[in-house]
Amino acid sequence: MKLLVFGENGQVAREIANAASIKEIDANFLSRAKADFNDPACVAGIIAASDADVIVNAVAYTAVDKAERDVETAFRVNAETPGMIVAACAKRDLPLVHISTDFVFDGEARHPYTEKCSPNPLSVYGASKLAGEKAVLGSSARVMILRTSWVFSAHGNNFVRTMLRLGAIRPELNVVADQIGGPTSARAIAGAILITAAQMKDGAKGGLYHFQSAPQTSWAGFARAIFDAAGMETIVNDIPASDYPTPAKRPAYSVLDCAKIYADFGISVPDWREDLADVVQALSTESDMPDS
Repeated sequence: MKLLVFGENGQVAREIANAASIKEIDANFLSRAKADFNDPACVAGIIAASDADVIVNAVAYTAVDKAERDVETAFRVNAETPGMIVAACAKRDLPLVHISTDFVFDGEARHPYTEKCSPNPLSVYGASKLAGEKAVLGSSARVMILRTSWVFSAHGNNFVRTMLRLGAIRPELNVVADQIGGPTSARAIAGAILITAAQMKDGAKGGLYHFQSAPQTSWAGFARAIFDAAGMETIVNDIPASDYPTPAKRPAYSVLDCAKIYADFGISVPDWREDLADVVQALSTESDMPDS
């Protein structure tokens, strides 16, 4: 299998690179300098000239709050460019794996969202990602959309790294406790992408799927788990989301039902606590390294 991956330095792209190297999968990664998502036609041209078996889109505009005032860019990167990508894939009969988000939901449910639940995004970011889903699913190409959530890893900007940084300088932190979801490691997402990509290459149909780690927790619960894994004594105080206002609204509940991806692709729900331990260990090792 030969992959063309849009994205190089993001959390998921970096984990795809690690996994592909271990599995000896041929994968070509395109940074922003090589594939500018602000130029959709250019990105489509890259696919037209590619000799890849499967295309993976690991690029997104993920600055959730900034998107509220940068609507045009969010929709261009998250919707218009994926639409051009999938159109180019359709012309070449190339399967596409595309990553989406739990932010397409409004969080009003109190049971895990299935793929059949109606989206109702609360933010520009969520709306732009939903528009991207519609563009991808509206194509004649074979596509796989993975909705996931609360992505973390040992690199990039994410909640784990933020908590460890703040916990190192503050004895206690106030963290939102009334938003519930599923932290999911970039490594787990990369593994799911490689499994689905291989099966798509061999003719699997694809479609819309949820992929999220378990068990469900709040941001405050996740923070406590992070500090426990790091052996830190930082105190976490539960606060409501109303005490931490942000420009973009977040879904209060975004637990995803992952039964479909297991039934169709044999991908089990991972335990984020196991991946968290590895990420914290990696970050600890990194911080212990002497300056060059």
